[in-house]
Amino acid sequence: FTITEGEFVSVMGESGSGKSTLLSILGALNTPTDGNLEVAGIDVYSLSAEKRADFRREFLGFVFQNFRLIPYLTLAENTMLPLAVMPLPKAKKIQMAQKALAHVGLAEKMGRLPSQVSGGEQERAAVARAIVNEPPILLADEPTGNLDSHTAGEMMELLKALNGQGMTVVMVTHSEKCDSAASRHLKVFDGVVTER
Repeated sequence: FTITEGEFVSVMGESGSGKSTLLSILGALNTPTDGNLEVAGIDVYSLSAEKRADFRREFLGFVFQNFRLIPYLTLAENTMLPLAVMPLPKAKKIQMAQKALAHVGLAEKMGRLPSQVSGGEQERAAVARAIVNEPPILLADEPTGNLDSHTAGEMMELLKALNGQGMTVVMVTHSEKCDSAASRHLKVFDGVVTER
């Protein structure tokens, strides 16, 4: 299947159907047993492991269901993690983190630890970390799975806003409400991807 630049794609399917495997393949993390992944003319799995890491850094942002924030780092420090390997001055990295956190409404809380903010704010910090290097593609694995319905709605508005600014979003979800936010809908069943 093909995903066009700027689309907001939702992927649904039963547990164990292959949704997370599909997302990890799209994220250049899990080599497919068959077929290939091409992004912007790049055959991703023909790249060396080091070049694939470069590809992930340049093209992809990841949002995980359980946030994966490091508890002893501030929200700003967590947001800067993807920039650690980039040859940029520290002041520039801080500026980029501030911009990303402001983008998700956390400018006033960037000095707090994850335990000092709500679950919804932790999820928004995870989105800030995913977009800090302004990747063209955002991959989200059950981004509202641990959130109440109100906070989940805020998260979907944020993802729609990012998509509205031109970011391609691919989201795995079990939620029909979240699914409805997408402009295109895929289904995975026994490892087979179909349009819904």
